[in-house]
Amino acid sequence: MPEARFDEVIHAPVRLRICGLLRRVDGMDFGVLRDTLSVTDATLSKHLKTLTDAGYVTLKKSASLARSDARRMTWVGLTADGRSVFDAHILALREIAGSVE
Repeated sequence: MPEARFDEVIHAPVRLRICGLLRRVDGMDFGVLRDTLSVTDATLSKHLKTLTDAGYVTLKKSASLARSDARRMTWVGLTADGRSVFDAHILALREIAGSVE
């Protein structure tokens, strides 16, 4: 189990939600993530840049078999470090809330 550690980068509400959604999956399409969070492309891109710069998130582009045009899909996923830091942050929040067992 990781040691509880509060992380300022992850703590911002949208970034916390991004990490929470990504924690459960190997990767998620940018559009699905945007729609799930009900944010704009620009807002999501800004937060993903912050998480990517911190080394917590990875972005991968791939061709879409469902599209006839040349546009590519962007897949978003947590890095191993991102998962570890997110888990430690959640533990720190539980400690703050007094709910660590």
